[in-house]
Amino acid sequence: MTVALGAGLHAAPWAQPRPGAHVARAAGLMVWGSVEAGHTCPVSMTYAAVPALRAAPDLAKRYEPLLTSRVYDVGLRVPDGKRGLLAGMGMTEKQGGSDVRTNATTATPTAEGTWLLRGHKWFTSAPMSDLFLVLAQAPQGLSCFLVPRVLPDGTRNPFRIQRLKDKLGNRSNASAEPEFDDTVAWLVGPEGRGVATIIEMVTMTRLDCALGSAAGMRAALVPAAHHTRYRRAFGARLIEKPLMRNVLADLAVESEAALSLALRVAGAVDRATAGDDTERAFQRLATTLAKYWVCKRQPAVVAEALECLGGNGYVEESGLPRLYREAPLNGIWEGSGNVTALDVVRVLAREPDSLAAYEAEVAPAAGADRRLNEAWTQVRRELADGTEPELRARRLVERMALVLQGSLLVRYAPAAVADAFCASRLAGDRGLAFGTLPTGLDLAAILDRIPPDDPATRPGPAGR
Repeated sequence: MTVALGAGLHAAPWAQPRPGAHVARAAGLMVWGSVEAGHTCPVSMTYAAVPALRAAPDLAKRYEPLLTSRVYDVGLRVPDGKRGLLAGMGMTEKQGGSDVRTNATTATPTAEGTWLLRGHKWFTSAPMSDLFLVLAQAPQGLSCFLVPRVLPDGTRNPFRIQRLKDKLGNRSNASAEPEFDDTVAWLVGPEGRGVATIIEMVTMTRLDCALGSAAGMRAALVPAAHHTRYRRAFGARLIEKPLMRNVLADLAVESEAALSLALRVAGAVDRATAGDDTERAFQRLATTLAKYWVCKRQPAVVAEALECLGGNGYVEESGLPRLYREAPLNGIWEGSGNVTALDVVRVLAREPDSLAAYEAEVAPAAGADRRLNEAWTQVRRELADGTEPELRARRLVERMALVLQGSLLVRYAPAAVADAFCASRLAGDRGLAFGTLPTGLDLAAILDRIPPDDPATRPGPAGR
């Protein structure tokens, strides 16, 4: 946490909104998040809370300097007296889950201008944080509120943690079930517009879900490549075996495609924040595409990378079991697969400028590769097909994400990576498992991009 906040991974783009700030922060989060994923939750929540809090200018003026501070100030004290703050979020409740409009937590206004919350939250992220954005039912409808753990007079706000979740993975970061009993809060944004207000936070956390999954893929790929570069079996190093090279190259292509898409979305945040309306429209669609698809791919990538180590990969000290337990997390948080896929369908129906921005991103690259162009044509047919859009939502989102990844790789990746992606993911010349890439690809060029790129460990005379 000290390193993450010191590097500005929680808020540097908001404190110093220079061009490329969100991309730089995204790259840093990927590097540091691959070391240990659990601590990135409060980092991500704090990053995402800032734009949502700006819906209440007075509160933003008061707390944003502390939320963007690079000091990790541990402990619950009066927020104004700390050197730095962390933020969390409480949206879902046990009776509704993702259907937050069924929330039963109530908010009652007071004569002092504050609100009193009563109710229960099912998943509240990072309960050790100083401030929380919370949804509750006000007289005019579901609204967003800021809840401090400690009140300005130094007393503890009634934020009673009933239990911490015993989760599959990510054990370094708790999720809590807090009970609110006349808990003091401040309104953020217009009353009755809670979803519209907190969606600013959700959008940013969805970006971080994609970044986190891309980091998790890379964190699994690197030890798999390292192991196969040094492990000798059947007369040679494993990485010299053709089938192992196919598996590793396939994993590397998946990892690079995930990285490209997640960083492109971070770039859209940069330009949208600077006032680019086209990029803002692209961000609305691409963030959810990336969140859905990149998070879906992480468990499969980690499982295959673990298998590259054989039985050693299944042993805790290899580190791969921890990555495997954490792999499903980002696909669930901030909207599971069905929720995010249906969100894309809704954006396509309600915001034609988002689809236009997507088309403007993909179309120029499609002409550079026959397979990409054919896949793009197929996606356009899918988009024009109005039958049972909910039933087809996952199919459509998957294909849109693949075409977007292909367009990015064709433009910016080495030819070997783009060729492998288009042949396997777009033209369908592969099986259902990793390690089924077709023949004729430059696997050596792909494998050389997996760090550490040490010429002494490459196959061939120099490595022998």
